[in-house]
Formats: sequence, structure tokens, C-alpha cells
Amino acid sequence: MRNSIKALLLVIVFSIFSTSCKKEDKSPSYHKGELTILTDESFKSVIEALADGYMINYPETKIKVVTKKEDLGFLDLLNDKARIAVMSKTLSPKEIKAYEEQVDLKFLPAKFAADAVVFIVPKDSPKESISMDEIKNGLLSDDKNFIFDGANSSNINFVAQKLNKAPGDLKFSVISGNENIIEQLAKYPNKIGVIGLNTFSRPYDKTSENLRNMVKILPVSDKGKIYTSDADGLREMKYPFTRVLYFLTNEGNFNIANGFIRYSCTQLGQMIVQKEGLQPYNIYKREVQMR
Repeated sequence: MRNSIKALLLVIVFSIFSTSCKKEDKSPSYHKGELTILTDESFKSVIEALADGYMINYPETKIKVVTKKEDLGFLDLLNDKARIAVMSKTLSPKEIKAYEEQVDLKFLPAKFAADAVVFIVPKDSPKESISMDEIKNGLLSDDKNFIFDGANSSNINFVAQKLNKAPGDLKFSVISGNENIIEQLAKYPNKIGVIGLNTFSRPYDKTSENLRNMVKILPVSDKGKIYTSDADGLREMKYPFTRVLYFLTNEGNFNIANGFIRYSCTQLGQMIVQKEGLQPYNIYKREVQMR
């Protein structure tokens, strides 16, 4: 009888333990599982670097970075085809409302880096700068002297917003891909390429160095002042086409998407952003004088 009671107790304990393990397996986890991140091609490099860092810290995670035009990535997020998307444009009240209604979460962008849209010409071009008026007038001209990487992209979205225009109002030429614009720009000496800075912002990367050597970035003049897309221009957001990159997710719990977002905004993630040649959003360099 006593042995039977012991056996029964063992069965009950095993059953409880087994059930708790099953519940634990199904519970949200930031340190294991798979995640696909949708990002515009213009800032793919920094997202890949952050994903690599996260997977090194959490070896049981597998993160895939997929490039998709910014507007289309946002729609996939709303339709639950992805758990996280990288954005740069300011969403309209209508877009924010759609996000909050379809995702059922409050709109809380997780800002993590300052990037820029830059204007480039071939290395041997005599052009040394470009004015805001040239940009505004040029993008309304039938000459289509500005080359973008396509419609629905982060670059055209952001420039249109800065000029208070709808993307469809602007007139431009298209070469698909930021790197392709750099590599083919010499064929069109009178045109100006418009790309994301992160395309070649990595200071010690050989590919980035080769791309930088093919073109020059034009400073932007406005009201008699010249602004550059260097570290100071981004940090102080004086460069007119500085943009803040942020994450959006439809994940309501603390699973791998929110874990990745938190990691990207911590000091370790921000150091990766800095190594990519971009301005970290959440940390700044501090100078300490020792006496």
C-alpha cells in the first residue's frame, strides 16, 4: 500500500514538472528563437551588424535581415507578416492610427541611430556643394537630374517630407540600389545621386572605402550656411537631411523582437552603431578631465 502511494506521488510530481516545462517552452523568450527584421536597403548595414552582435550574445537566436522598401515593410508589419521593421520617415497621423488599431499597441518608436540622406557626384566633378533651393527646384524639374533608388524607399520618403511634398510630386531618375547608384554615377556626369549614408559609412570596411573613393558627398548650403553629414552634423542634427532610425514591432510581449530592440538601444548596441559610422541615439561621447 505504502509503495503504491509513493508511486502515485511520483506520477503526480512528474506530471506537474512536465506540465511546467511545457509551459516554459511556450513562454516568450528573448534569448532563443528566430526573427526576421525588415529594413530598407539604405540602412541594411547597421541592422546586420546589430543582428550579428545579438546572435553572438545569444547563440540560440537566429536573426535574418531582409531588405524591403520602407513603405512595404511597414505594411507587412501591420498585416502581421513580420514582427519588426526599421523605419526612418515620420509617420502621418493616419499611419499611426492604422498601426495602433491593427497592431493593438501604442505607437512607441524605439530610436537607435542618426543616419543621413546624402547627395553625391563623381569624384572628378567640379561641383563642390548643393543648395536647398537647387534640391527643391531640381526635384520639380522634368530634367530628373537626381537619381534615387526607387519609389517607396526611405530616401525618397525622407527627402519628400523635408521638402513638405508627397513622394509622388517629385521628379527623379531611378537606379535600383544605393551601391549601384555609386558605381554607375560616373556614366551620368550631370546627375546627382541620392543615397543613404550607411551605404558606405563604415570607416574601416574595405568595400565602404572603395565606394567612398568613387564619389564625393556634397555639403548642403542653406541661407548662407554650409552643413555637412559628418559626426558633428549628425550629432547636433544641423545637417538638413539628418534622419533618426527607429524600430517598430507588433510584438506585445518580451520576446526576441523586443529583446533585439532593447539590445540595440543599450550601450553595447550603441557602440555597434558608432562603429558603423553613424551617430548613436542614446549615448554620446563624454570627455573627462583628470586633475
